[in-house]
Amino acid sequence: MYQKDISSDAAQPFDLDARFAEDKSSLLARIARWGSPILSVAMLVAILHNARDVDLTELLRLPAHPLFWVCLVLSYLATPVSEWIIYRRLWKIPADGLVALLKKQVSNELLMGYLGDAQFYLWARRRTDMTGTPFAAVKDVSILSAMAGNAATLLLLVLGWPYLSAAHAGVATRTIVISVGVMLASSLLVFLFRRKLFSLPRPTLWFVTGIHMARIGFGLAVMAAAWQLLLPHLPLSWLLLLAMLRMLISRLPLVPNKDVMFAGVTLLLLGSTIGIGEATTKIALLTLAGHIGVGLVILAVDGEIWGRKKAA
Repeated sequence: MYQKDISSDAAQPFDLDARFAEDKSSLLARIARWGSPILSVAMLVAILHNARDVDLTELLRLPAHPLFWVCLVLSYLATPVSEWIIYRRLWKIPADGLVALLKKQVSNELLMGYLGDAQFYLWARRRTDMTGTPFAAVKDVSILSAMAGNAATLLLLVLGWPYLSAAHAGVATRTIVISVGVMLASSLLVFLFRRKLFSLPRPTLWFVTGIHMARIGFGLAVMAAAWQLLLPHLPLSWLLLLAMLRMLISRLPLVPNKDVMFAGVTLLLLGSTIGIGEATTKIALLTLAGHIGVGLVILAVDGEIWGRKKAA
């Protein structure tokens, strides 16, 4: 059913799947064969490189509240689980698809944004039993994720602007205006060229958008709860400010380690204000350690990097 919906679109402008299908011995075929293993090796190098940034002394000073760890784990899993739900609807994706999506998240965070998407696309191409044109789906899901993030960021700016003004946090108005302008311009371009950009049926596009919005709302809620558990006296104004800054930084394309950047930005802008800098640094360090740990476990059993063949 999904394959029929995609292949019936004659105006498909980004038919990378057709290019792969037409050319089985050229550069594209070699990319299909070696691209994912090469990215796996690159991910291993990135993991080893980022491991140098983990301060073991600081890491051992772990928060004691068990709910903090629940919130941190839920926040970490929000993106891969939501995407698994999306691709389950599109492709009847099996359980091991969640591992591929976790690997995608680690690659995006430790290597460079969207490299994980490329890696996931190559994984999907090999699963020909469940995919018709995976590029069309991965492309649409990625674009809608960006658009949902833009919408959520703009909403947070509207809700949080009075608190931001009252907090005197030192965030330059010009910087925020430029960020908003970039988000609005990119969203407008997507809207204007939506018929050429998107390939999935309209009901499916609305479903994907809804899942992305739910994921963003859930992720911000559990992260706000984690901040509150670390800083029980943190007022609502600062929670909104942190959420807004986090979403603004998450909109930066092709930037790895966004949580580490977020911690650096909050420390630069807010300093040691009511312990916010220390709390965001702690969460960023734990998230980085999580990426490293998850990535090492995945690579340890990854047949691509060790030359083992997986079952079809």
